[in-house]
This record gives sequence, C-alpha cells and structure tokens, in this order.
Amino acid sequence: MLLWTGLGNPEPGMSRHRHNVGFMAVDRIASRHGFTPWRKRFRGEVAEGRVGMHKVLLLKPMTYMNLSGESVQQAAAFYKIPVESITAFHDELDLAPGRVRVKRGGGAAGHNGLRSMDRMLGSQDYWRVRLGIGHPGARERVTGHVLGDFSKSDQDWLEPMLDGLSDTAPVLADGKPELFMTKMAMLAGEKG
Repeated sequence: MLLWTGLGNPEPGMSRHRHNVGFMAVDRIASRHGFTPWRKRFRGEVAEGRVGMHKVLLLKPMTYMNLSGESVQQAAAFYKIPVESITAFHDELDLAPGRVRVKRGGGAAGHNGLRSMDRMLGSQDYWRVRLGIGHPGARERVTGHVLGDFSKSDQDWLEPMLDGLSDTAPVLADGKPELFMTKMAMLAGEKG
C-alpha cells in the first residue's frame, strides 16, 4: 500500500489558500479514481482506493500544517507503510505556478509541513510532489502569498495542473517519477 498525503490547513476559510494545494491535489485524485468517501481517522481524513494497479491510502492531516507529521506517522505506523512508500503533495514557492517536480528526500526548505514529517517519521526519505505556486518576489510578501487564496487568473494553470496530476497519477504510483514529470511538463506545454 502507498500512503499519499496532501498537506494543508483544515479551516474551511483556508480551503482556497495556495498553502492548501496539497489538499486540492489529493481531493482531485480521490474524485478522478473513485476513492471511498473521506472519513476521519489518524487525526486527519482518509480515503482508500486504487491508482492504476496500486492500493493507495490518501490522507489529509487535520492537525494544521505545522503538525502534519503527527497524522502521517500514525497512518504509516498503523498500516506498517515504509517511509519510501509515502508521498507528500505540497506547495512549492520556488517553482513557477503550475510546474510540478518530484523528488525523494532532501530538506524541508522552510516548509513547516515537511519539517513536521521529517521529525515524526525520523527520516527525510519519503517522496515529495512539489506543486509550484510561484514566489511573490519579496521575502516579506511570502506569508501573505502562501496564506492567500488563489486568484481567478490562477485558475488558468491550477485546474489543468490538478487534472493532469490526477490523470498521470498511475505513472507516479508505478514508481516512475521521471516519466511522471515528463508527462506533466508536456501537459503544461499544451496548455500554454
């Protein structure tokens, strides 16, 4: 079983924040691949289903971003999922809007959700799907940007990115991150 966690904050008023793009990604995957309804478990919400040939547990930690790792660790421990079978979907300031990159391991780069996962899992050796939200240009504007809602014009790249992500998810589940990124880049090129 694979554990795919979207990172975000649980408040309804935060649902359209750029910081919640991880939640949006797993919501789209659940919808597109016919997962079970979301239910409360592991201090989060979970949905179960299949992506391609792989059984996947989707998780949205409801602990707020800074404590995401507590929820992820509980789910991983319960199902005995090794850290290399865990993937975090999260917002990435250092990628242009709509760009997607996958990597395994590495530092948290100031992302509190990843920092919490590193601490609670005792490892950085999980996969990260980095979802580009762009940088506002000045350090003092980062918090407002990340905790701000996606704008109407953002929908031009956000919706195609989420659709492409869910359509290409079977390639990611197969453990082919390079092919996944290639397909995502091709889709981004077609959209503009």
